[in-house]
Amino acid sequence: MPPDPIRPDTSGVPLVELTRLVETIAGTPDATGITVTGVTLDSRSVLPGDLYAALPGFNVHGAGFAADAIAHGAVAVLTDPAGAKLLAGTKLLAGGDHEQLGPRPAVPVLVVPAPRAILGSIASVVYGNPSTDLTMIGITGTNGKTTTAYLIEAALRCHGHRTGLIGTVETRIGDARLDSVRTTPETTDLHAILAVMRQRDVDDCVMEVSSHALALHRVDGVRFDVALFTNLSQDHLDFHHSMEEYFGAKAALFTPERAGRGVICVDDEWGARLAAETAIPVSTLSTLSTAAPAPVDADWQVQSDVDGAFSLTRMRDGLTLDLVSHLPGTFNITNTALAALALLECGIEPADVAIAMASPPTVPGRMEVVVEGGADLPRCIVDYAHTPDAVDAALAALRPSTTGRLIAVLGAGGDRDHGKRGAMGAAAARRADVVVVTDDNPRSEDPAAIRSAVADGARCLIASGEAASGEVVDGGSRSRAITEAIALAVAGAKTGAETGATRAEPGRAGRVDTVVVLGKGHEKGQEIHGVIRPFDDHDAVRVAIEAAIEGGAGA
Repeated sequence: MPPDPIRPDTSGVPLVELTRLVETIAGTPDATGITVTGVTLDSRSVLPGDLYAALPGFNVHGAGFAADAIAHGAVAVLTDPAGAKLLAGTKLLAGGDHEQLGPRPAVPVLVVPAPRAILGSIASVVYGNPSTDLTMIGITGTNGKTTTAYLIEAALRCHGHRTGLIGTVETRIGDARLDSVRTTPETTDLHAILAVMRQRDVDDCVMEVSSHALALHRVDGVRFDVALFTNLSQDHLDFHHSMEEYFGAKAALFTPERAGRGVICVDDEWGARLAAETAIPVSTLSTLSTAAPAPVDADWQVQSDVDGAFSLTRMRDGLTLDLVSHLPGTFNITNTALAALALLECGIEPADVAIAMASPPTVPGRMEVVVEGGADLPRCIVDYAHTPDAVDAALAALRPSTTGRLIAVLGAGGDRDHGKRGAMGAAAARRADVVVVTDDNPRSEDPAAIRSAVADGARCLIASGEAASGEVVDGGSRSRAITEAIALAVAGAKTGAETGATRAEPGRAGRVDTVVVLGKGHEKGQEIHGVIRPFDDHDAVRVAIEAAIEGGAGA
């Protein structure tokens, strides 16, 4: 069953008002006197007074569940001509009993050629256009969306705003938190959530906006005050089929219909292209050094210092903000700079931006330290990196602070972009001393075949001579692989303590290995053959550490 729907208190909208948004009312029922108080496309989530959107799916048509929706209180159905044809055969369009409904009357059916394309507008109207009463900040890009969202949300809170957040990890409405099902909710759920935020006096909503959401109309009916672009690299090509199509989905956020203004990082060619092609006013950001100039002259330039401190300078007048990135890695300097620019675009004064961003945020599953390390134990970190670029960036960020070996635990998801698996393995081998290959979410695929593709990528890079080290281990299941990686680190620490050396390199006594578990981050489950089984990388790390401690005590 899906989680209970989040719904605002609402007086509803007369159905006859919604009919102006669609082309046809099929059958004989009269829409007069019917009030719609909610919208959903999941028949299991229907509440009395809802409009049920019966959409065509990948395998079945939602019209097949209309009887259940009406039984639960749906007062009308929105569908396409194919759905209307299916409904006609079940007597839902005209009077008469139905075996699943008993004596309940038929309901009006609104018919439109592409119902998904109009569903956002309908949901917005039903819930009173809630996004217009909030400051909406949307973030898109392959990597960095979640971290940037948390940075902005934390800074806005520090500035005294009441905030909402919608993203990969969770939905926050003020102080209330709920786990997220997907990065960007379905449009019916999104507008309901925004209406609840307005009802609870939220000022600003910070949202991650995925490429899937843009392609599937999930953010229709929302116009963002500020849209941010982090970067673009290979991901989701199982859905978008090409980088060009993937870019086009992201670029759709930066149109006058969807956003008032934008902030774009131009460190890669896709950001530079987006800045050149967008029709909305944008501020551009470059974090590249003068030795590696950005593809375009950026409005804002980052100059890094040490320990995460950096300056963010507006090139036209020299206005400078002195900021600190509280998370490791140059990519987090970029995320922090983007967050600061978003606050400026929201009208917050520069001095206040620097103050608001001074407090360290907590970003679940992003460079999250589970075990600090020291003595005979490794430092253990969990991170969500699951693309080649993200894996490379995460390991590059950890290398300077790793005094011993850098050990990466890495897998790839099943039933997704096959082309990135070898590249992820290569990225890990390029930076890590040891790569322990494991399972991610195998889904319907053979886990061993996925691991093999990742390991092959690592070994190919090793063969080319570009790798940090030549050790690749097939760790098998995720819990076993995490245990093995930590055992390797503990064994290396013991060797160094006893002989003044580790297996990686002589003369490294007293140095601490880093074990970083990549790919799942905040996730609490692992999908195998259609079943999501409880699994948390944080818990698995703690169990492995306890086993290592007990093993050491008994040695």
